[in-house]
Amino acid sequence: MTLLWILIVPIIGGLLAWISGRAGTQLPRWISFIALAIVFVLTLHIWYHYYIQIDLFTEQAWLIEFERAWIPQLGISFYLALDGLSLLLIVLTAFLGMISVVVSWNEIKYRVGFFHFNLLWVLAGIIGVFIALDLFLFFFFWEMMLIPMYFLIIIWGYEDKRYAAIKFFIFTQASGLIMLVAILALYFVHGNATGVYTFNYNDLLGADITASVAMWLMLGFFIAFGVKLPAVPVHTWLPDAHTQAPTAGSVVLAGLLLKTGAYGLLRFVVPLFPEAAMQFSFIAMILGVVSILYGAKLAFAQTDFKRLVAYTSVSHMGFVLLGIFAWNQLALQGAIVVIIAHGFSTGALFILAGGIQHRIHTRDMDRMGGMWANVPRMGAVAMFFAMASLGLPGLGNFVGEFLVLIGMFRENILLTVIAAIGIVAATIYSIWIIQRIFHGESREKWEMPDLNVREMAVMISMILVLLWLGLYPRPVLNTAKPALDILQRGVEEVRMVDSEKYKERFIELFTKDEIGKASGLNPP
Repeated sequence: MTLLWILIVPIIGGLLAWISGRAGTQLPRWISFIALAIVFVLTLHIWYHYYIQIDLFTEQAWLIEFERAWIPQLGISFYLALDGLSLLLIVLTAFLGMISVVVSWNEIKYRVGFFHFNLLWVLAGIIGVFIALDLFLFFFFWEMMLIPMYFLIIIWGYEDKRYAAIKFFIFTQASGLIMLVAILALYFVHGNATGVYTFNYNDLLGADITASVAMWLMLGFFIAFGVKLPAVPVHTWLPDAHTQAPTAGSVVLAGLLLKTGAYGLLRFVVPLFPEAAMQFSFIAMILGVVSILYGAKLAFAQTDFKRLVAYTSVSHMGFVLLGIFAWNQLALQGAIVVIIAHGFSTGALFILAGGIQHRIHTRDMDRMGGMWANVPRMGAVAMFFAMASLGLPGLGNFVGEFLVLIGMFRENILLTVIAAIGIVAATIYSIWIIQRIFHGESREKWEMPDLNVREMAVMISMILVLLWLGLYPRPVLNTAKPALDILQRGVEEVRMVDSEKYKERFIELFTKDEIGKASGLNPP
C-alpha cells in the first residue's frame, strides 16, 4: 500500500489545502508542504529499504506492484508498479514539489488554497505517470497533469498568461490525443491477434505487430513525448509557458513536467516498439542535436531572463534525447543524470529569475546590470547555477552530458562532435546571464533585498544535490542500473536475433525473475 499512499497523499493534501484556504493563507501552505514531505519520506524509505539495506538487487522486475481490477470488461486495471527508474523520478518530484511550495510562500497572495490544490494535483498526476503500468491509467494521469498546470499559468501567471496557457493546452492536448489513438490502436491490434483485449503494459510487450504498423504507433507515442520533452520543432509552447508561469509553475515545468516526456521514451517507446524505435533512432538523434544547438542559439538571443532559461531547457533536453536513442549503457546512464541534474540547475535559475522579478518587477536583462554589489549572495548563487548549467566538472550536469557524449561517440562520431558544440554554446549563454545581470553598469540603480534565510535554505539544498551528483553519482546510477540493463539487453538482442525471438526474450526480461541476471549484480 506504500505505492498507493505515495499517489493518494498529494491528492488528499490538495483537497485539504483548497478547503483550508477559507481559514487563511498560511494553513494551505503548511498542508501542502507536509503532504509532499510525507511523499518524500516514503520514497526515501523505499530507496533505503530496497537499495541500501538489502542492495535491492533481488530477482524481480518491479520493486513494488499494486493491481486491482478497474473496468475488467475493457481490460482496464488500476495497475501501479515501481522500479529504480521511476523511484528516482518520484524522489525528484517530491523534492522539487517541496521547493515549489517554499518559493511560492510569499509570491502567491490571492486564492492561495486553490493555488496549492492545483500545485499538488499536477504533482500527483506526474507521480501517476511515473508509476502507472496500465496504458489507459497512464493516459489518465498524463491528462491529469494538463488541467492544473493550465490553471497555474492562467490564474497566477504574468502579463501574457492567457496566450501562454492556451498555447500550452493546445500543444499538450493535441499531442496527447495522438498518443491516445496509438494506445487504442495497440489495444485493438493486440486483441485481434491474441483474443485478449488489455491495456496492461506487461501483456502488450512484444505485441504481434507488422513493421509498418509498429512504426506508426511508435510515432504516435514519440510525438506526445517529444512535445513534452520538448524537442525541436515542437518546442515553441515551452518558452511562453515558462515565461508567464509563476515561479512554482516554472520549477514544476522545467524540473518535472519535461521529465515525463523523457520517461515516456524510456518506458514505452523503446520497450513497446523496439524495432521501430531502432529504425527511427538516427532521426531522433538528429532532432536531439538540433535541439541542443538551436535551443542554445535562441537562449543567447533573449533579453527576458526567464525566456532565456526556458530555451536552455530545450538545449539540455536534447542531450536526453541523444542518450536514449544512442542505445548503449553509458548514454542511458548519462540521460538519467541529465534528467535529474537539469531539474535542480534550471529549476534554481527559474527561482532566481522569479526572485528578481518579485523584487524589481521586470525580467528584462537590458534593465539590469551591476547588481552583484547590492545582492552578493544572489550573485554568488546565480554564478554557481550558471556554472552548473554550462557543465562545469564536479557538478551533476557535467557527469550526465559527458556520459551521453561518450556513449554517442560509440554510435556516431560526427553527431557527437556537433553535439559537443552545445557545451561551448552553454558556456556562452551561462556567462552572458551573469554578465548582463550582475556585472557591468548598474543601469537603473536597483535597490533590493538579498536572498533571505528561507531562500538561501532552498538554494543550498539544490547546490548540495548538484555537488553530490557531480562528485558521487554512483547511488543514482546503481539505482537506475537494473531497469536500464533490462532495456539495454533487449536492445542488444533486437540487433542480434530475429523479431519473434526478441519479443519473447524482452517479455521474459520484464515479467520473469531475471533482473538480477540482467544487472550482473546479484549476490552469489
